[in-house]
Parts: sequence; structure tokens; C-alpha cells
Amino acid sequence: MTRAVHRFREYKFGPDLQPAAEPITTAMQCKACGLTGGTAEEPADGSAWAVGHLKANPDHLEYREHIRRPYRFEAGAWQ
Repeated sequence: MTRAVHRFREYKFGPDLQPAAEPITTAMQCKACGLTGGTAEEPADGSAWAVGHLKANPDHLEYREHIRRPYRFEAGAWQ
């Protein structure tokens, strides 16, 4: 019979706030036609795309925002 020793470690999961983390980005998508504006780091850029899209398509009134936010696990103490 072989013996094994197991150690457990707690991890915390949350947004990656390190300076080297990839940026949080957003993109707006028209729900009427499915077109998506470019990916941007500033939410105002997506809003500007939506306004321009509405001007070109006055009946496209509903949009959704897609947000990409990096997450990571932080290792805690061994138990």
C-alpha cells in the first residue's frame, strides 16, 4: 500500500487589477440587426457608435453592451 500526503490551498477569484492585466473593453451591439461597433477601452466610444448607427437606422432603438474584463485566481495560504 502506498501512502500519499495531500495539501489543500485556498484561492480567491476576482478581477485582474495588476498593472500588466489586459484592459477592460466594451463593444456595443445593435439588437435589431446584430451589427457590433468596434471594441474600445472607453465606454463613450461605444455610445458614439450607437448614436451614429441610430442616425443611419432610425428604427434600431435597442442595443446591448458587451464587456470584457480580465479575471484571475490569487493563490492563498497552504492548509
